[in-house]
Amino acid sequence: MTGLMIGALTWEVHAIKYADRNARRRADSFLFDDNHDAPHAMDFFMWLLRCGDRVILVDTGYDHAEAAQRGRPIRLDPREALDPLGITPEDITEVIVTHLHYDHAGGLALFPNAHLHLQEAEMAFATGPCMCHDTLKAPFTASHICEAVTRLYRGKLSFHAGDSQIADGVTVHCIGGHSRGLQCVRVRTAAGWLVLASDAAHYYENVTARKPFPIVVDLQNMLDGFARLEQLASSPNLIIPGHDPLVRQLFPRGVADHITRLDQGPISEISS
Repeated sequence: MTGLMIGALTWEVHAIKYADRNARRRADSFLFDDNHDAPHAMDFFMWLLRCGDRVILVDTGYDHAEAAQRGRPIRLDPREALDPLGITPEDITEVIVTHLHYDHAGGLALFPNAHLHLQEAEMAFATGPCMCHDTLKAPFTASHICEAVTRLYRGKLSFHAGDSQIADGVTVHCIGGHSRGLQCVRVRTAAGWLVLASDAAHYYENVTARKPFPIVVDLQNMLDGFARLEQLASSPNLIIPGHDPLVRQLFPRGVADHITRLDQGPISEISS
């Protein structure tokens, strides 16, 4: 990728872990995997971008009510998880929603002042005839979709179609695959162009070994998306998967134990 411009704005990027699921197997994470019964843990993150006074939240996590409904407990309420960064829910005025699955958009109502950034294709998918299929509908919760629609009618939602700039040094790119309108977020940092893959790559291994995740709407888009992530990032070490516990080992700890600082680069390289 092209190097950063001298003097260009760079952003802080914080990965905020709010939940985990450790009783999983590799079969839950990868199609066509030979070691399908081996344990394979999953972390749940949202991400915070900060440049001067501007703050952008990427995804919102989900709350205790959603956790109880799905039987998937969370460790921290998303609002509480932001406390060590000195940010209140009311301070969040922009949220990039990578997609509308419950673990990424389940906390939209927790941030009442936020203007949302969403791909057109994701809203069409989450409110369209595909939701007649229980398998495709399962990762969505109706109240979260309704919250996004309510923001739209309040003038608090911007649609994007493909590639789009949110701020100087922050762009979104529609990948699809896992969900029809899934978007990744590219951020200019001191370490180079960093890509928050969200669920375009749940784990590093999805990208490095080209192994698809089992929840998939369009397999070709998912596979093509792995190469797109590599093109967008300054280096493979700056692709940040959406759920990989390795992120917390490869990057330095942030201002609290559940926060990892990403923008200064990894402290060790991923193994290919």
